[in-house]
Amino acid sequence: MNTGHVELARVQQERWESAYARRPQLHGAQPSAAVEWAAEVFGAAGIDDVLELGAGHGRDAFFLARQGFSVHATDFSEAALDQLRHEAQREGLDDRVTAALHDVRDPLPPADATVNAVFANVLLNMAFSPSELRSLVAEIHRVLCPGGLFVYAVWSTDDPCSRHWRQLDDGLSMHDGFVGRFFDESLVTELAEQWRLDDTAPYDEGQRRMWRVTMTKPGPES
Repeated sequence: MNTGHVELARVQQERWESAYARRPQLHGAQPSAAVEWAAEVFGAAGIDDVLELGAGHGRDAFFLARQGFSVHATDFSEAALDQLRHEAQREGLDDRVTAALHDVRDPLPPADATVNAVFANVLLNMAFSPSELRSLVAEIHRVLCPGGLFVYAVWSTDDPCSRHWRQLDDGLSMHDGFVGRFFDESLVTELAEQWRLDDTAPYDEGQRRMWRVTMTKPGPES
């Protein structure tokens, strides 16, 4: 972790690690609505390999794998990734799902322009400073091939839950010890600079009000 709120990041990492250790399958086994959309978008583009950031215990990675994609899943929780690896082996998906410990505040491991698709469900909502958030999106842009796709989903500022979170600095909020950032449309648009913004859609998932965003890294001809 090179920039931003280093101490906050450390505390949040420990909190997520503890949460995954206490509650295996913390987010349930059903895939997110965002990954169902992403699978359609990636499949229509002829993509068969996906980098998932903030994969947790793997519910979305497994959905993608069952649809025929190869998935490289990353998270900063070793407890979550242990669960992911165990489940992948149990389901016979370990030939399609690989996992690596990684904090996205650090540069992404892939080389420039070597990834076809990136997926992230609520990762961008986590406790990033504004500069860390911009750096993360720039890193995703760097590793994607020209024409590569980035699909992400985030909590919206229209989510009623946001009113019950305590406001912190830099647009962050806290609830029950967890820190995050709710997205409005202007932030979605700001992060789409240098991208082609293909689709922005508000939607509900359970009691959450969300944004779903699909972006393409432009090619040389764009």
